[in-house]
Amino acid sequence: MSDTNRPDTNRPERPGHTLPNDLKPETRLVHGGYDGHRFHGFVNPPVVHASTVLFASAQAHLTDSQRYVYGRHATPTNEALSDAISELEGAAGTRLMPSGVSAITAALLSVLRPGDHLLMVDNVYGPTRKFCDSFLTRMGIATTYYDPALGAGLEALMRPQTRAVFLEAPGSGTFEMQDVPAIVAVAARAGAYTLMDNTWATPLFFRPLEHGVDFSIQAATKYISGHSDVMIGTVAASPRAWGPLQETCRELGLTVGPDDVYLAYRGLKTMAVRLKQHQASGLKVARWLESRPEVTRVRHPGLESDPGHALWKRDFSGACGLFAFETGPISDRQTAAFLDALTLFGMGYSWGGYESLAIRVNPAPIRTAVRWQAPGTLFRLHIGLEDPDDLMADLARGLAAMTAAA
Repeated sequence: MSDTNRPDTNRPERPGHTLPNDLKPETRLVHGGYDGHRFHGFVNPPVVHASTVLFASAQAHLTDSQRYVYGRHATPTNEALSDAISELEGAAGTRLMPSGVSAITAALLSVLRPGDHLLMVDNVYGPTRKFCDSFLTRMGIATTYYDPALGAGLEALMRPQTRAVFLEAPGSGTFEMQDVPAIVAVAARAGAYTLMDNTWATPLFFRPLEHGVDFSIQAATKYISGHSDVMIGTVAASPRAWGPLQETCRELGLTVGPDDVYLAYRGLKTMAVRLKQHQASGLKVARWLESRPEVTRVRHPGLESDPGHALWKRDFSGACGLFAFETGPISDRQTAAFLDALTLFGMGYSWGGYESLAIRVNPAPIRTAVRWQAPGTLFRLHIGLEDPDDLMADLARGLAAMTAAA
């Protein structure tokens, strides 16, 4: 289906490039969005910088019937990426957004109206919570935060006004898993929409729409782009969610520049091989951290010791390089000593690129449904594409510096 934000247009659908249903996800990554005829044989789509598009005739103008009419509505560059994401997600259509946050907010605004009620998972990405507590509150939309462990117990929090349920699994910073099918079933019985931030797993390791979710949201800034140089988000929609999403994007004027789209499209083609390395190195480092005396807990659903492992193993087919670990109680001086001693881990808020990152996370001030009770300090790691042995040696230096600073 077209990625245009004008669903009522008379313009003909583009030729499209539908892949066979039996292809593996890795193959879909390589071939999704490609149309050799439309691209004149070039492997990659053209980078079309466009605002004005000239009509071929007065009839085309008066009937709005040609394929492209304005740069914000559609270009070959944007269509290539949105088509590729739709193929991978199994979506009715995909919209491209200027960032992951704009993807989240546009999806929420597509289904929420004043007077509605939203159920939001308590371990959600911080800017998502801020949007709910500020913007949605000003719109007269009530938000209730729920324990990520609720599952089917979410039924008790549903109201007649509950219009949407938002999931994120595993959760930002703390990495609790959710029972996605059970939550979707509760929402479906009430006619509520379900939205999921699936940036951690990507549609390569989990496909929310196949589990009944209406909006699958990606901060494509992360693993899809993969090189820490692009800001972009995607929202893949189910058939019933596709119309509302298009309407919202049209009214908000949301679009993405062609250079960022092209870089994300190029990154998508190698995401499978990169994620295999992120996963393998991440699990190796996580298991090593479990053996360290300074570490009290490692939060990674791919570990057998993690409380969410059974759900992860049931529903997901892989893991990325992002997880967290806890130490015992340490001072701010020790925290700084650990971080400053790292030479291969940068300190940065994003993740999903080729480089490794480390930051301190403090969920206590923002968690409301389930108070954060861990007595120690929480560090979030992104394991990049470096050799994991080098990364473990770097972390060992950091832990030694932390102990020395006591």
